[in-house]
This record gives sequence, C-alpha cells and structure tokens, in this order.
Amino acid sequence: MKSQDTPFEGGPMDGRVLPVLLGPTGHPPKTYRIPVPDPDGGPPTVLVYRRVPRGHSKRLGLIQGWKYRYDPDDTSGGRLRWPWSKPAATPPGEPDDTNG
Repeated sequence: MKSQDTPFEGGPMDGRVLPVLLGPTGHPPKTYRIPVPDPDGGPPTVLVYRRVPRGHSKRLGLIQGWKYRYDPDDTSGGRLRWPWSKPAATPPGEPDDTNG
C-alpha cells in the first residue's frame, strides 16, 4: 500500500506531518480520526480532522495535494457515518402512516 506524508493543521496535531495510507483512488481518507486515551480510564476522546486541498495549480486549478484541518465541531462522536445504516422508518409488519 502507498502512503503520503500529510500535514495536519489546527488542534493538538498542529504542525505535524504523518504518513497516511492512500485509498484505491490515490487519495487519503476524507476524515482522519485519532483516539486519545483518557488518563482516568474513561472512554477515549476522538480528534477529528477533515481533508482539505493544500493548494491549486494556477493554470488548470488542479488540486496540488491534501492536508488535514482540525474539526472541533464534529457531531459524529467519533463514529463512522454510513448512509445505509439508518434505521428503518417502520418495523416490518406494521402499517405505514405516511401515505395518508
């Protein structure tokens, strides 16, 4: 697998550069979650970083690379958000009240 040295911006990882594994498209993941253990033995705190373009080329506007920016307002709670894992609107066998 390939990796790319990717800079981190903001938050506790500000200024650090880490090797990040690239996906099948050659891009790093859109979000990078870092679990930080709690010193009192509680649940870990999850730092969330979002992928943003590092810069664009002048002529064609192509992305020159990626960096991660700290997202302190992340509301996912460190969980992955899958679009197909939403609960069903009504359990099977019960009438659906949305049609009138």
